[in-house]
Amino acid sequence: MDPFSHPDLERLGRAMRGRLDETLDAEQSAARSAALRRRTLRDRLIESEDRAEEVVLNGIDGHVYRGNVFAVGTDHVVLTESGRDRFVALAHIMSMEAR
Repeated sequence: MDPFSHPDLERLGRAMRGRLDETLDAEQSAARSAALRRRTLRDRLIESEDRAEEVVLNGIDGHVYRGNVFAVGTDHVVLTESGRDRFVALAHIMSMEAR
């Protein structure tokens, strides 16, 4: 008898595959959660730049800045609105909304 054609191997293979899929899903979910916990405001602004999103930034002094993210530096973000560039220091940003 061929050992690879045993009827229990098919059932065992399906069960092992199911467990592997569940484990992979759990690992991916944990990795995604960990990445979101470590993500900074700068990381989120870089994503907005890549997506060409419009953002609304609320400054610590109450000013509201809105525009498309044109560039993100180490300590600032450049927003473009109506052809005008506005440089905003990351330390000045209290909250951000992406649209």
